Amino acid sequence: MTSTNVRKDAEDSGPSGYAAARLRLLTEGARSGPPRRAALAELTDEWLAGLFAAGSEDLKGVSLVAVGGYGRGELSPRSDLDLLLLHDGGDTKAVAALADRLWYPVWDLGLALDHSVRTPAEARRTAGEDLKVQLGLLDARHLAGDLGLTAGLRTSVLADWRNQAPRRLPELQELCAERAERQGELQYLLEPDLKEARGGLRDATALRAVAASWLADAPREGLDDARRRLLDVRDALHLATGRATDRLALQEQDQVAAELGLLDADALLRQVYEAARVISYASDVTWREVGRVLRSRAVRPRLRRLVGGGKPAPERSPLAEGVVEQDGEVVLARAARPERDPVLPLRAAAAAAQAGLPLSLHAVRRLAATVRPLPTPWPAEAREQLVTLLGSGPPTVDVWEALEADGLITRLLPDWERVRCRPQRNAVHIWTVDRHLIETAVRASEFTRRVGRPDLLLVAALLHDIGKGWPGDHSVAGEIIAKDVAARIGFDRADAAVLSCLVRHHLLLVETATRRDLEDPATVRSVADAVGSQSTLELLHALTEADALATGPAAWSSWRGSLVTDLVKRVAAVLAGDEPDEPDAAAPTAEQERLAIEAIATGGPVLSLHAQTEPPAEDGPAGDPEPLGVELLIAVPDQAGVLPAVAGVLAVHRLTVRTAELRALDLPTGVDGSVLLLNWRVAAEYGSLPQATRLRADLVRALDGSLDIAGRLAERDAAYPRRRGVVPPPSRVTVASAASRHATVIEVRAQDAPGLLFRIGQALEDEGLHVRSMHVSTLGANAVDAFYVTGADGAPLPADEAASVTRKLEEALRA
Repeated sequence: MTSTNVRKDAEDSGPSGYAAARLRLLTEGARSGPPRRAALAELTDEWLAGLFAAGSEDLKGVSLVAVGGYGRGELSPRSDLDLLLLHDGGDTKAVAALADRLWYPVWDLGLALDHSVRTPAEARRTAGEDLKVQLGLLDARHLAGDLGLTAGLRTSVLADWRNQAPRRLPELQELCAERAERQGELQYLLEPDLKEARGGLRDATALRAVAASWLADAPREGLDDARRRLLDVRDALHLATGRATDRLALQEQDQVAAELGLLDADALLRQVYEAARVISYASDVTWREVGRVLRSRAVRPRLRRLVGGGKPAPERSPLAEGVVEQDGEVVLARAARPERDPVLPLRAAAAAAQAGLPLSLHAVRRLAATVRPLPTPWPAEAREQLVTLLGSGPPTVDVWEALEADGLITRLLPDWERVRCRPQRNAVHIWTVDRHLIETAVRASEFTRRVGRPDLLLVAALLHDIGKGWPGDHSVAGEIIAKDVAARIGFDRADAAVLSCLVRHHLLLVETATRRDLEDPATVRSVADAVGSQSTLELLHALTEADALATGPAAWSSWRGSLVTDLVKRVAAVLAGDEPDEPDAAAPTAEQERLAIEAIATGGPVLSLHAQTEPPAEDGPAGDPEPLGVELLIAVPDQAGVLPAVAGVLAVHRLTVRTAELRALDLPTGVDGSVLLLNWRVAAEYGSLPQATRLRADLVRALDGSLDIAGRLAERDAAYPRRRGVVPPPSRVTVASAASRHATVIEVRAQDAPGLLFRIGQALEDEGLHVRSMHVSTLGANAVDAFYVTGADGAPLPADEAASVTRKLEEALRA
């Protein structure tokens, strides 16, 4: 459909003609992006101008002005119409009548309208009081009526803005910071707000306002393209949802990606993240320049009075060879020659991070334009400067982003391109893959005193997830990449082997500690065989903690830390030549024996609750011990159904199971009967723990069948219906081969939900299996639970029986 045909439709029968033309414009496939936004604005201009002409007749001193996004000529399918009816203060009744003739047709079509009626003086006064009004007026565009009136307002508003910039720009910066605090970083969010989040369309508008002040300007390279891409995504979002929304929700991402011709939702998010990163970096640079200019203006008059005029030369403090500090930034020295010094980018970055200062935009761009590639392998200085940069703590992040903004990182490490801006669709992760790698290095810098080779720790932190840009297991792919990168940057073969081992096994400690029986010699021996040496174990322990801390709050806790530390101690003993004891060798404690005897005497369950805490680390902050959970000891006369009964009662009381062990207890001579001992660590989902007497009473009822656990859990689920969202992947049940010589290890990966452990326990009970121990791990919405099971004879299951059990367990979890 041509623009001429669209305009003819708009002229037909007023509002209905405009509505038909608008619909055709939005549904035709030939136009999208900036051409469609401009055409929609042009179509709307003509319609509103017609309404104005029909309503104003002989009225003088009145004009219709588009402001904000509409003023910029950027109408998305569901954008508001931001309009100002400007008048000279003459016939106010006629102006009010004209306003009605303009606003009501817009409302009748169901279009969102942000409107005002003001004189130029009122508009200027309101802008002086309300920064958002001021920003909207900076984009004022004449639509109809008295052109001189509009032009006069534009001139005076821009003059006011420039005159008041030293006062208004800090106010605008604070507004941007507050919005970023509320909405988060667009470049890391799985469901971002394209407009309000930091790096979004609001920030792009703020940069235009800064440029209009003539006080500072944003880096132009890539900025317009980034803004266009976010607008294109918002257009597609409006068309996909039929709503005026800026929130890119998970359930709409595939449809939006298809609308834009992208492969999938991941490709869409990566494009959004790349655009947001450009705008965020431009914002950082621009606000830094605004601060520098304002400080300079405040200091200069005093200096002139002291030195009698003239412009003082800026102070330059040396930081490293070819690198100096000037005006709070790191810049290149006058004698620096990037074209002859390929190590200079890393040296400048390391110096900036060590000094806690930003790299100047001019320095980064000069380096990107002129520096020569590093030779392969890198010289020792380059490798040392990279390690220094990675070990500088939090300032590393901003310096790394400055290098990345101009493509220097991918020139140094080509494999970085595959993980750059790559989303992680896991609620546990709060960063993209590349930012997570840098955050891990920042965390690892805190542990460099714990290891003998801090350089290997920091480089392993940078590379541990580098395989996520490739298909398959990212640890396996990462091992190959890490070995290549280590050779490129100048590590010898032995160090490259350690780095590749750390990347290959960076999940080994936490997964083993939380999902395997640490009392089983096979568990500890398998880790020792994979790690190979004490020094590598030391590095892997620090990397594990840094990785988890950089993932998000759900990935690490004192409980997980205590399990990993326990595993590391056991593995270190094996590497030192000690063999782990066989399981079940430990005698029961006095309390366990007391509970067991009482259970036989009463014929029912007996339990106790004890808070578990971990003392503060020697090198950590002082304070009270951190809670690890509550130890729940239960002794029950041996009978069927104990596991599902206990798990069900805990689920009914909203208790989360962190670890669980179930074993038969040998009683003292003279005591008849067999007792099952359950040693579990639990925590309340919210609120306080229930009383032990209540737990025991419900457990008695669950064991005798009078407590309908399944019914109670179903009632609770019905009372709190699930919110609409992404459908989780199906549960997966596997057998971990060679994980234990004494039991079959069945691993369940499923969506975490109340009663999940009860359902698993019931299914295992139905198969007649004995659960020797359990190891429960919950990461965000995902549960990964391992069950050490034996048959009725106490032996591991034959392969065919184990396979049958996994199939039936998957069926039970699907039901």
